[in-house]
Amino acid sequence: MTAACFPTPATTRRLLALTVLLLAGCAAPARLPPAWPGSLAQLLPADVLLLGEQHDAPAHQVMERAAVQWLAASGHLSALVIEMADAGRSTAGLAPGAGAAEVRAALGWDERLWPWERYAGVVLAAVRAGVPVLGGNLPRAAMRGAMQDTALDAALTPGAHAAQLHAVREGHCGLLPEAQLPGMVRIQIARDQSMARTVAAAPRAPGRVVLLVAGGGHVLRSRGVPVHLPKNLRQKVVLAHAGVGDAAIDTEADMRAATAALPAHDACAPLRAQAAARE
Repeated sequence: MTAACFPTPATTRRLLALTVLLLAGCAAPARLPPAWPGSLAQLLPADVLLLGEQHDAPAHQVMERAAVQWLAASGHLSALVIEMADAGRSTAGLAPGAGAAEVRAALGWDERLWPWERYAGVVLAAVRAGVPVLGGNLPRAAMRGAMQDTALDAALTPGAHAAQLHAVREGHCGLLPEAQLPGMVRIQIARDQSMARTVAAAPRAPGRVVLLVAGGGHVLRSRGVPVHLPKNLRQKVVLAHAGVGDAAIDTEADMRAATAALPAHDACAPLRAQAAARE
């Protein structure tokens, strides 16, 4: 795959969906799930809490901010790890009163992939509480190597690998050539491994938890970050979904959190049109 293939169609889908939702007025105050975030108490104590979001659901970032504030205020939060910044990036050296520009610079924030206005509340809530924010994602420069690393094929069970391949195919609207799918699955696995390494290395203390915020696919117990975490870490998974969630959520998470359904839209339509124009 050439460098021109990035950002991926999946990323483009997310950005298109975000645009549609903003135009539809979804920036209005979000309704949080009942008892959120206090309901997280039933999952504690834990060493790691993995919170999976639907990227195009604004209510999920509001949930994440509330979770950070609640965990920090109750003395339970030791670190926040996010998919939205690369591994090696951290706010650990910043003061709680650091400005948004300083925070973004420390995290190497990429506005093209992750609109800052959507995640600012989550990140700044941790910074203001004196909790370090750590990037967990695989750096872009490492993706080509991961794509060619066949050893990653054995990182999942055959069933989990097949499920991941299907998810990648669907995530690219069925437009990615089949020959490229194995490499894209390796990138997904490498990203999960990167987040797992960051979580495992994050500062921890008795009675405190490391919170990971990432897309829902990254926190699935069967094939996401949990697979790659050290077995001695007590982990709990929360999956947020907009509208009616898949019944399989119950086998992948310890808790599901539902928010209002999103406006109907076909995020793949523009990508199909682009593909047709290239033919």
